[in-house]
Amino acid sequence: MADAGRHPNITLLTNSQVTAASGYVGNFNIKVLKKARMVVEGQCTACGDCVKVCPVVVPDEFNVGLSSRRAIYQPFPQAVPSAYIIDGQQCLGHEPIVCGKCMEACQKKCIDFNMSDEELELKVGTIVVATGVDVYDPTVLDEYGYTRHENVLTSLELERLISSGGPSQGQVIRLSDRAVPQSVAFIQCVGSRSLKRGNPYCSNICCMNTIKSTLMLKEHYPEMEVKVFYIDIRAFGKGFEDLFRRSKAAGVRYIRGIPGEIQEDPQTRGLVLTVDNTATNALETHRADMVVLAVGMHPPEQMKVIQEMLALQKSPDGFYLEAHPKLQPVDSATRGVFFAGCAEGPKDIKESVTQASAAAARAMRLMTPGKLRVEAITAEVDPETCTICGICGKVCPYQAIAVKAKGGKPAFVNAAACMGCGTCAAECPAHAITMHHFTDGQINAQIDATLEDDPQGRIPIFACNWCSYAGADFAGVARLPYPPNTRLIRTMCSGRVSEDFIWRAFSQGAPVVLLSGCHFGDCHYINANHWTDKRVKRIWRKMEKLGLRPERLQLEWISAAEGMRFAQVMQRMEELRAGVTPEEIAQTKVILAQAGLPGEKAPPAKQAAG
Repeated sequence: MADAGRHPNITLLTNSQVTAASGYVGNFNIKVLKKARMVVEGQCTACGDCVKVCPVVVPDEFNVGLSSRRAIYQPFPQAVPSAYIIDGQQCLGHEPIVCGKCMEACQKKCIDFNMSDEELELKVGTIVVATGVDVYDPTVLDEYGYTRHENVLTSLELERLISSGGPSQGQVIRLSDRAVPQSVAFIQCVGSRSLKRGNPYCSNICCMNTIKSTLMLKEHYPEMEVKVFYIDIRAFGKGFEDLFRRSKAAGVRYIRGIPGEIQEDPQTRGLVLTVDNTATNALETHRADMVVLAVGMHPPEQMKVIQEMLALQKSPDGFYLEAHPKLQPVDSATRGVFFAGCAEGPKDIKESVTQASAAAARAMRLMTPGKLRVEAITAEVDPETCTICGICGKVCPYQAIAVKAKGGKPAFVNAAACMGCGTCAAECPAHAITMHHFTDGQINAQIDATLEDDPQGRIPIFACNWCSYAGADFAGVARLPYPPNTRLIRTMCSGRVSEDFIWRAFSQGAPVVLLSGCHFGDCHYINANHWTDKRVKRIWRKMEKLGLRPERLQLEWISAAEGMRFAQVMQRMEELRAGVTPEEIAQTKVILAQAGLPGEKAPPAKQAAG
C-alpha cells in the first residue's frame, strides 16, 4: 500500500465512498464523496501529540473492540496516508470551552475543523470492483455462548491477540482474568456450511486459518493443549496439506464433530464442550480455558448498492457473478467492469492477489489500444417508428438505451454498452428496434423453413446461444438419443424470442413449441431471462383466453452442461407433440387468424437490416 501511495500514476482516495456510477466501457462517470478527515494530509507528520491529549476513548475497530482508540487516530498501523483522522461522531468539538485540545497540541497546525466533505467527479475507462467481505457474527448461535462467556472468541479476535502489534503485544490471554490459557479449543464452520443458520457455502479460509493459528500457539506455548472440532478439513492448495500434518505432529488434536453446546464452570471460568465424536460414535465432554469460533465470511451490505450502480449479477451466495467461471473469471457481465479479491467469492490472500493481477491485466488489455471493438450483434432504434414508450430502457440489463420522454426524442442505443441480448426488440410494442444479425425477418425465415414440410411432425425450439444451444450440442457430442424431428432456432438469449415468433410458429402449424434458456442466476445477460419468464406467462394467459392449450408452449431452463436434461426434455416434447391432433392444429390456425396473430411487423426493408 505504501508503494501504491508513492506511485505517480496512482491516486488513493481514502475515507471516500462511491455514490454514483453511470456510463459505459471507456466512458464511465464516477461520483466519489471524499469525507472530511479534519486533518490536512500533507502537513500531518503523525507525531502523536494530538492523541496524547484527546480525552475521548472509544473501542478500536481494527482490534475488534479488544483495545481502545481516541477520537483522533490512525485507522491501522502503516495506514496510507500516514496522517491522523478525526472521528466526527465521537469528537467533542473544537471550541476551547468544550475541548479543542488537539488543536492546541498540534505544532504543525494541521487540524482544520472547518474542513468539509468534497464530491469528486471522475471519468474512467474501466472499473475494478474489490468490495471485500464481512465476518460472520456468531451472536445468533446461542449454544456457543459468544455473548455470555468472556472466554469464547472469534478467529478474528484471536488473530489480533496473537499479533505482535495487537492489544496484548502478541501474548494470548483469556479476557476473563488476563491469564495465558492452558488449553484452547477451535470450532470450525461457524456460520458456514449451514442451511438454517449462517451461510450454505464454505468460506474457504477457515480451515487453513485455524491450522496456522494452532501452529503459532504451539510455537509460542509448546505445553498448551490445543483441540480442533471439525466437520472435515479442507486443506487444498500448495503446501496446505503439509501444514496440516505439521499441526498434528506438533500435538494438536483433531476431533471429528461439532460441539452441540458450551457451558461455563462458574468457579474456574473454564468452558465445557459436549460433542458427538463421529469417528468413535461416542458422546464426549471436553474442557478448555478458551474457545475460538472459526467464523466464516459473507458479502458486505454495500455490495447491493454497487450492484445497482454497475448492473452486476449476483450468485445465490450473494457474491458477484463472473461472466464465465473458466473463460472470464474476473470479468463481469457489464463490459469494462472486473472483479478482484472476495467480490465474487471467499478467497485467501494468495488467491486475492492473483485475481487482482488478472483484473489489472484485463483492464490494461482493454484500455491500451485506445479503441474498443464490440460485437456487431447490437440493437438499433428506428427514430421514425419509435413511440418513446420507454419499455426498451426498462428491460435493458445494461442500461444501454437512453429514453428521454420529456424531450420527445426517440430511444437511442449506445452500441458500446449494448451486448446484443435482444430483449428490447422482443418487448418493443412498435417493432421499432432491429437486432443486427438476429433480425425479425431472419428468425421468421427460420420458423417458416422449419415448418415448411410436415409441420405436424416438427418441434421448433428457440434455444439460447450460451446455455440451451450448447446443451443441445453437448447432447449430440455425448451421443445421447433424442427425437430427430426437433429443429433448433438459435438466438443470443431467450429474451430475444418475442410473442410474434411464438404465434407465427403456431400459425404455421407447429403442434408444440419449446422456448429454452439459461437458469436464473446464470444468464449471460444479467437478468434478461427474467423477462423471458414474464413474457411466456403472459402468452400462457392469452392462450387460455383464446381456448388454446397452454402446455403446447413449454419453457425450460437448460445449461450448457445439461446434455442429459436436454435429451429428456426432447423426449417429453415428443410425447406432447404426439398428443396434438391435426384438428387441433387446424383450429389453432383459425383462432389465431381471427385474433390477428401474429401482429403487424415493421416494413420488411427495416427487418432485413444487418
